[in-house]
Amino acid sequence: MIASLSGTLSFKTPQDAVISVQGVGYHVFIALSTYFTLPDINSAVQVFVSTHLRNDTIQLFGFSTTEEKQAFSLLTTISGVGPKLALSALSTLSVPKLCTAIETGDIETLGSIPGVGKKSASRIILELKDKTNRIVLSRDQKSSSASIEPTNFLEEEASSALINLGYRTSEVKKAIDLAITKMTENYALEDLIRTTLKELAKG
Repeated sequence: MIASLSGTLSFKTPQDAVISVQGVGYHVFIALSTYFTLPDINSAVQVFVSTHLRNDTIQLFGFSTTEEKQAFSLLTTISGVGPKLALSALSTLSVPKLCTAIETGDIETLGSIPGVGKKSASRIILELKDKTNRIVLSRDQKSSSASIEPTNFLEEEASSALINLGYRTSEVKKAIDLAITKMTENYALEDLIRTTLKELAKG
């Protein structure tokens, strides 16, 4: 089983990446939280990996931190929560916020994850409420410190990332406009995308 990959980043999108290790390109699926931390193409990179076997096909899921990998592994132990939904959760909520929502029984916050309704949120809380202590959060874990970019640039980048995730252009634009009204000044790209995802989840 592959636990991590260290090599050269050959390709990246908000959904996946290819990491070349000694001439072999490994395709890994990623969450937005991991995408934001990836370096430029052709740079050295390391990701922690969760290996899944599906329909006789091996799928690799990559994470920038062990905390994300642990959260992903816990989520996928729940019946009805597959890798795609687990990645959606990590794209929408940071690991600390995800753990807090589970521990406090915050159905509304968990319901902001695309694909998670009240029923699924309740099941996640029921099954993981006493297990979040398995996720060892780094004491110095920091929130995104992305440099401030012009608003129009952030909107374009957020729109591109969400369209690549499968959302329609029209609904993305509407959700971004709503998200911006709820943002504080000097927000980062990651903040805009997470808030927009919450608006998209409302339908």
